[in-house]
Amino acid sequence: MKLLHKILPALLVGSALSGCTNLDEELFDTVGTDNYYHTALDVKRVVYRPFEHAYWSVTNYHTAQELTADQLITPQRDSWWDDSGVWRMLQYHTYDAYAPYLTHIGGMWVSGYQGVGECNFVIHELERLDPADFGLSQTDFNNFIAQARALRAWFYIRLFDAFRNIPIWTDFGESLPGDIYQAPPAQTFQFIESELKACLTLIQQKQALGTQAGIQGQWTTAGVAALLVRLYLNAEAWGMGDRYDDCAYYAQKILKGDYGPYQVADRWDAIFDWNNDTCDEMIFGFPSAGGYTYWGYQQETHWFTVPHNSNLYFGDIKCKAGTHNSQYACSPSYDTNGNLYNFELGMTVQKFRKYPSDYRLKMYKNLGNSKREGMFVYGYLEYEDGGTTKRLQATGQNYTIYIRDAVGQFHDTAPDRWPGGNSDLSSGDHNSGWHFAKYPFYPDGDPGQLESDWAEIRLPEVIYSLAECKLRRGHTDEAAILLNSVRRRNYPSEDWSTVLYAPEGKASLDMNEMLDEWGREFLAEGRRRTDLIRFGKFSSGRWWDKTPDSDDHYKLFPLTVSAVLNTNSNMIQNPGY
Repeated sequence: MKLLHKILPALLVGSALSGCTNLDEELFDTVGTDNYYHTALDVKRVVYRPFEHAYWSVTNYHTAQELTADQLITPQRDSWWDDSGVWRMLQYHTYDAYAPYLTHIGGMWVSGYQGVGECNFVIHELERLDPADFGLSQTDFNNFIAQARALRAWFYIRLFDAFRNIPIWTDFGESLPGDIYQAPPAQTFQFIESELKACLTLIQQKQALGTQAGIQGQWTTAGVAALLVRLYLNAEAWGMGDRYDDCAYYAQKILKGDYGPYQVADRWDAIFDWNNDTCDEMIFGFPSAGGYTYWGYQQETHWFTVPHNSNLYFGDIKCKAGTHNSQYACSPSYDTNGNLYNFELGMTVQKFRKYPSDYRLKMYKNLGNSKREGMFVYGYLEYEDGGTTKRLQATGQNYTIYIRDAVGQFHDTAPDRWPGGNSDLSSGDHNSGWHFAKYPFYPDGDPGQLESDWAEIRLPEVIYSLAECKLRRGHTDEAAILLNSVRRRNYPSEDWSTVLYAPEGKASLDMNEMLDEWGREFLAEGRRRTDLIRFGKFSSGRWWDKTPDSDDHYKLFPLTVSAVLNTNSNMIQNPGY
C-alpha cells in the first residue's frame, strides 16, 4: 500500500466537529490541536505530513546539486531558458548571497527547515498524546517518533551538505529558527550520527523479499543504515575526518542482510518503472500515483528532461502533468564543428559510449503494456498524427528538432552537417544536448502512467559506496567485483569479458573511473555536486563551459539574504560570500 499519497495532508488549523450538538458561538483567533485528534487516522495524517513535504522538497536540492556540476546543463534555447542568467550562475559558480534569482539555493534552506519543523511537531505531539486514546500501542507511537527522527536526519544531511554551518533545531515548543544560532559543524555531524544510530534500534525492519510495497514510503533499518553510509562516505569531504571504515561497516551489514533482505534488480530500469514499489532494490522511495501525489512528474526533477511538446512523441498528450519542458540536457561531448571534446569531466553521453553496448544508450521508446526501452532522447522525435508520420517542431521556431550531443545554433542544419559557431550556455537552441528519460513517460491510457515512485535510496548506492571505500583503501579487485555486481545488467552477457572491471573483465578501475561510474549509474539523481566535491573535482575541475574556480568557497552555498539572513540576525554568512 502506498501510504503517503493515500493520506490527505493534515490541515492543523481545522478541527473535527462530528458529534457536536452545542451550537453556542465562541470565537477564537487561533485553533489549537487538542480538538484535532479523534481517531488513529488523525494521528497518522500528522505523522505522514512531513513525508509529503520531503518529497515536494526534492526539486530545490536536485536543481542545485545537478546544475552546479558537470553532467547536466540548462542552455539558453533561442529565446527560452535564459531567466536572467540564473542557470549560467549555477554552472559558473558565480552565485552570491544577494542575488534575487537564487530561489533554489534559498529554497533548500527554507524547505529543509520547514521539514525539520514538521518533524519536530510530530515528535512534540506524539510525546504529549496517549496512544491508548486512539487504539494504538506505545510501540506504534515509538515507531512513529522514530520515523520522524529519521526523516529529520535526512533533512539535516541535506542541509549540512549544502550549507554546513546550520542550526540544530529539535524543540518545536520552545525554540524557533528565528532565534537560534548555528552549531559548529562537528556538533551537527555528531547530532545526525547519534539520531540515526538511535533510530536503528527503534524502527522496523523489512522482513522478506517481495514485501517492499507494504512499507514503501516508510523508513526501515536499512534506510537508516543507508543514511549512515551517506554520512560517513562524505565525512572527510565535509571536514569531519576519514570515516570510510565506518561507511564500509554499515554498507557491509546492509549487503549481508542484517537490516533486511534486498537485491539488485535484473534490469537497469526496474527501479524507476511504474511498479518500482515492488522492486527489492528500493531501500527508500517516495510514493507516487496519478490520482494522488506525483511531485517527480510535476517538477523539474523529471518532467523537464525532454523537449517541450514531447508528449506527442511519448503519447501522454492528455496527461495532467503537462506537456514537458526542456530545462535539463546532458553536457555536450562535441563542439559545433563535430569535434570531440577532451574534458576530463562532463561529456556525459561520451562517458556512456565508453561501453557502447550499454542498454541505456538506446533511444527511449514506449513499447506498450507499461514497458519501455532506452534512457536517452536524441535525434528526430517522430510521432503519428492522423496516419501521417511527423517530427517534433521547436516551439515558437520554424525548424524541426534534431537533438544532438552538442550545444549551438543548429536549427535546420542537416544531421550530418556542423555549422560551427559558439558553444556555451548562451548559444543553444532546441536541438542542443541529449535529453533523457530515466523514469518512464507512459502514454495516456497506460496503467503505469505517473505511477513511478521516486527512488531516493536504492541498493546500488550502498554497493557503490562500499566499492569506493575499498578502492580508497587500495582493494581494487574487491571494489571492481562490487561494481560489476550492478554493472553487468547494463550490457549483453557476450560483452561482459570486455566491459566488466578486472579481474572479471578487461576494463580498468581507478579513482577517475570510479567517479565516471558514479555518474553513469546515478545520472540525474541529485547527487553529482556532492560526488565531485568528495573526489576533489568540484572547484578545481574543468568541463564544458566551466573553468576552475578561483578558490573552493563555492563548495558551500551562501546563506541567502532574503531566505536566511533577513530572518535571523544570529546567522553568520558562510566564508567567501
